[in-house]
Amino acid sequence: MTIKWAELAIVAIATIFSAGTVVLLYGLGVRLAAVAADRRPKGALQNAVSKACFGLCGLAVVVGVYLIVPYFH
Repeated sequence: MTIKWAELAIVAIATIFSAGTVVLLYGLGVRLAAVAADRRPKGALQNAVSKACFGLCGLAVVVGVYLIVPYFH
């Protein structure tokens, strides 16, 4: 049994990139939600972008679960 190092590196890089993307989207969503709460009447754009970030974060999690769980294929 041999280890395919190139494939392992690809999986490691994709995992690090995906985890970083989810953390970035969630953090940006929290930050923009806080800014929108401070600027209540004028924070509509920040609130919309915050909800979009949370939606993309949730979508990334759902896609990850879909790829991991073989029952869904």
